[in-house]
Amino acid sequence: MGIFGFFSKEKKETLDKGLSKTKDSVFSKITHAIVGKSKVDDAVLDDLEEVLIMSDVGVETTLKIIKRIEKRAATDKYVTTSELTRLLREEIAALLMENNSQDAENFIIPDNTRPYVIMVVGVNGVGKTTTIGKLAYQFKKNGFNVYLGAADTFRAAAVEQLVAWGERVGVPVVKQKMGSDPASVAFDTLNSAKANHADVVIIDTAGRLHNKVNLMNELTKIKNVMKKVVPDAPHEVLLVLDGSTGQNAFEQAKQFTAATEVNALAITKLDGTAKGGVVIGISDQFRIPVKYIGLGEGMGDIQVFRRTEFVNSLFGE
Repeated sequence: MGIFGFFSKEKKETLDKGLSKTKDSVFSKITHAIVGKSKVDDAVLDDLEEVLIMSDVGVETTLKIIKRIEKRAATDKYVTTSELTRLLREEIAALLMENNSQDAENFIIPDNTRPYVIMVVGVNGVGKTTTIGKLAYQFKKNGFNVYLGAADTFRAAAVEQLVAWGERVGVPVVKQKMGSDPASVAFDTLNSAKANHADVVIIDTAGRLHNKVNLMNELTKIKNVMKKVVPDAPHEVLLVLDGSTGQNAFEQAKQFTAATEVNALAITKLDGTAKGGVVIGISDQFRIPVKYIGLGEGMGDIQVFRRTEFVNSLFGE
């Protein structure tokens, strides 16, 4: 299947536009690093290492990439600087392929799982509720019956925002009064969803990180209560990270993966930042698949993360 199989021309254009700031920043720095040089040598690699770290790829992942390029350069005997971007693209793509996950084809769910329950976690301000709204829109567009649960009961704004998204997308939102037990909201949501033959349930949760023990206990309680209604729920624990925060997103990923069993990532706000390299580092370091990327404010500005297309877009293919 060609590049425009599941990945349409429109999606490619959205991805290219969303990654343009990262691409422009990285390429201008790479060009500056190799200008006037004909061969990939230690000096070029040192400059490249600095560029990748400055692009928020992260130190450990950057060192892996540099080692791979050193090995290729040694094997090929003579690698010109004009070939460097090709090597970079190939090695980054290979690295992203190594976390034992498959790119999703679209916004779909397993055939034998109804309702498919997604618990969304992440600190306040990363675009968590907006991501839920966008996912609801995409799943509904694909013909699924979607229910949302407003289990972030500590912030009135979070509940109001989720309700607004529900009205905008045309999907029901289950909520309780402020300060209610989040697990109780999740329980009610799943019961309503089951009674109404929902296909997808997305549960919002509070984004507090000041006390990891409390966070862990709360998320564990929500999961345990959901299992009373859907024994294998949640099927997906989706951690939302703000790509524009760069290294701060790494720290949040560490905190949340320690607090709960995260098995999917969504990285938002890539359109407003030159720090898109964070996607590469987080995918490599945490071995958790990046499932979705946010590329703008519109309902349709979220994409299933497709590794080859991401790297090709980053490198101007």
